[in-house]
Amino acid sequence: MKLQNFEIKNEEIKKNFLKLKKQKPEKLKNRLKFSWSNWGFGVESLEDSAERLNKYKIKYIELHGNRYGKDLGYNTDDVKKILSSYEIEVSGICGMFSAENDLSSNVPICRQRAIDYIKRNLETGSQLGAKYFLVVPGAVGRPDAYDDMEFFRSVETLKIVAGEFEKFGIRGAVEPIRSAEVSFCHTFQDAKNYINAAGSPGVRHINGDLYHMLVEEAHIGKAIVDAKGVLTNLHMADTNRGALGDGFIDLDTIIMALYIIGYNNDDSCFLSPEPLGPGGDPYPAMYGKPDAGKLDDLVKKSVSYFREREEEVLNM
Repeated sequence: MKLQNFEIKNEEIKKNFLKLKKQKPEKLKNRLKFSWSNWGFGVESLEDSAERLNKYKIKYIELHGNRYGKDLGYNTDDVKKILSSYEIEVSGICGMFSAENDLSSNVPICRQRAIDYIKRNLETGSQLGAKYFLVVPGAVGRPDAYDDMEFFRSVETLKIVAGEFEKFGIRGAVEPIRSAEVSFCHTFQDAKNYINAAGSPGVRHINGDLYHMLVEEAHIGKAIVDAKGVLTNLHMADTNRGALGDGFIDLDTIIMALYIIGYNNDDSCFLSPEPLGPGGDPYPAMYGKPDAGKLDDLVKKSVSYFREREEEVLNM
């Protein structure tokens, strides 16, 4: 039977992975770094979240970018104390961009809020050892465009604050998001175009998300391979935006693609599950009442299934 188009691409990735394994086995020695994005845990305390991640041997956390004002969000001394007690390091900060702090807004005060928000969270990130800060070019939960100038306003606004990424030594990571949630920047290529337009050494990376990639990319594995040296974090969820293993995503091909690009050998590259469930606007989840049992199940399933598939891939 003739292979389907996506299967042809899968086979090409598999061939290149096996070639790498045969010719440079030392490149596969390090395992992929597994983190977790904690804003989906809702209003749960950081201590409870850290305890859960430690329980399932997760050594990194992507922190909710909750420095919404000078008096709001994480106290770095408290965060350091909690995470240290559970042997967890900060992988990055998940920037949260709504209509109120939208880089592309046609309301100037909203753009100023975005600038101030980025500055506060970069300062916090630098104190906590974060490797990246996630940037969304347009507000999440706003799929309709303001006008035909929002891309240019977003780039213009980001340029104002772009130097702060270099100052704090944190990678600016642009996240493409599906068109059901944002009005522009939907694919990895869109993100690359945005990065090139911004033209800043501090903002040169991409934060991918498997759930968005399912509907916006022609092939997830190929998009990852084509993002070599640019991808720095990958949000993960299965096809139902649930725990890994609960859907039908081709995790093996994704794992092979990541090893091909040397993702496992970059100290600033992470995988961060973000199983938020389906829907148009996921942001309300950050204020949700946590169900500890359900969250335990999400983490346990995701990390165990991922590590199982990673070992299957590496031993084939």
